[in-house]
Parts: sequence; C-alpha cells; structure tokens
Amino acid sequence: MYMIDLAYVGRGLHEELVAYLADQQGYYADEGVHVALRDGCSWDDERLRHCATIGLGRSLLSRLADGVPWVALNVNTHRPLFWFLARSGLASLADLAGRRLAVHAPRTAPGCFARIVLRRAGLDPDRDLHAIVRPPGDYGMDLRRLRAGEIDAALVGSTMAPEAVAAEHGWRVPAWVGDHFQIPTVGVAVDPTYLHPDDPAVQAVVRAHRRALRVIHDEPDLTVRHLRTFLGGHTADEARAHYETFIAPYFTTDGQADLAVGAGAITAVAAELGVPATVTAAEFYRTAP
Repeated sequence: MYMIDLAYVGRGLHEELVAYLADQQGYYADEGVHVALRDGCSWDDERLRHCATIGLGRSLLSRLADGVPWVALNVNTHRPLFWFLARSGLASLADLAGRRLAVHAPRTAPGCFARIVLRRAGLDPDRDLHAIVRPPGDYGMDLRRLRAGEIDAALVGSTMAPEAVAAEHGWRVPAWVGDHFQIPTVGVAVDPTYLHPDDPAVQAVVRAHRRALRVIHDEPDLTVRHLRTFLGGHTADEARAHYETFIAPYFTTDGQADLAVGAGAITAVAAELGVPATVTAAEFYRTAP
C-alpha cells in the first residue's frame, strides 16, 4: 500500500469535504493508498512543500510570490467558499465603506481574494474600511464580536452556513466571494521538488478525490449526511440548502480546471500581490488525465 501526507490549510467544507468523503467512503483504500490527513493551517511553506496539499489558492500565491513550483492536479471548485457576513443594515459591499471588517491577512489566499472582491466593488481595502486582521479559524469569535457590536462585518469560511447564521441573528450576507471572483481552488497540489505529480500515491489520491466529486453530484443524500459532520450547528434543512446553493452547482465532476478561469485568476492575484504573473494557467493547473 502506498502512503502519503495530505495537508489542508484552512478549515471547513471548502478544504475538507472531498477528502473526507474519499476517506469515509473507502476510496483511498480502494486505490491502495494510506492517506494521513494533516492540519497544515499553521505550517510554513517549507514544511508544506513536503506534502500534497488541498490548498490551491495558497499554492498559487506561493508560486507567484516565492517561485515555489507547485502544480495543481485536481480542482474541486472554481468558486471560493468565503462570504462577507455583516450586521443588519449593511446589505451590499458598498455599505462596508468606513466599517470594521474582520478579514484574513492580505497575503493569504482568502485575504487576497477578499481584497480583489472589495476592489471590484469600488472599495480600497487599505483606505475605505477598517480591516481587523485575524488568522484562519472556525470564525466563532467573529460571530461573538458581531453580536457585541465590536465589528461590523467579517469574511467567514465554510465552517458555517452563513445564510442560515444571518437569518438566525437578523444579519446580512452582502456578498459571496464565489459570485465575484472565480479561481480553480481547493483540490490536490504538489511541489515536484519533493513529490512528483506522477508518483503512484499522488495519482491514487487524485483518483479517489475524483470519485468523491462524482458522489457529490450523484448521491445528494449521502453527501448531505457527511456535510452535516461539518455543520453541526445547523439543521438538516439548513445543511441541505447550503449543499444545493453552494456545493452541488459548483463543485466539479471530474476535477478538471477551467484554464480560462485560471488565467484570469492568475492575472488578478498577481496584480493584487504586486508581482509578475510568471506562470500560465496551463503550467500551474495540470488538466491531463
């Protein structure tokens, strides 16, 4: 049996759902690979390079900014699962002008994506709002701070169903990042310096994940049952609504990247980072079977 370390670099459905399905349904075992799923959220890039990683956004930033030769082999979705969650009265991104926004750091993938979306809405993220930078987590503290009035809005990820949370508290969801910025994101990537894309263990993981992606579309009841593992604070109806709105329509069936979407995303991310776009979509996103 092959063995491999696979690291996630964010928490929630966005990073973990496909790997979780592959594990729970026995697809890794079927492919003859033992996968050790690692929490790489706090790892530095050098340590992460020795593993396969789920975080394609972080890998792209690393390749553009630092020249690490990451290659993405499988793509779960082109719509990042991050949302702007805001207190009552803030219905649009424009309403965040002058407000206090809890958000990831600018040179993290979700922070970079958020800045791109804010700029597209006509806001300068450095001048037009008060950014409160905090590390990735389960966003529970953001909800507490929203309830206490200490912040006005927060960029949150898929450890919750934001629309259900907003409905419960009388808050708003001014924007889903995936509606405003598309990028082939989350899947499987490797640094060929340490782990070759054609390594049998890597390819076994890719096959298992593509099988899991098909389950997401072909077996909604099974998928929602697993999805509720991540959304323990939500009802079955809320979990299914989240699946039907954000997961089923947008997760790929075959793990293939849309290179046109990838090209636009690379241009936007490089511009936001202030670095040259030194890699093409075809070089970063491997689309061959």
